[in-house]
Amino acid sequence: MITKDLGNRIRELRQKTGLSQEKFALKIEMDRTYFASVEAGRRNISICNIKKIADGLGVTLSELFEGL
Repeated sequence: MITKDLGNRIRELRQKTGLSQEKFALKIEMDRTYFASVEAGRRNISICNIKKIADGLGVTLSELFEGL
């Protein structure tokens, strides 16, 4: 399922930054519990929030979706 695959990709990239879910969520001004549910693949996230996450990770949208 795409939401689970995207969540796994986001988690992988976030872990490379060395930031916890909480610190990353604060960095991108997103609620931590919402962000955690995105990583867990339980959210049908909007493109605006996907862009916010990609920007926080320092990747393009195409890089974020790479390999999905």
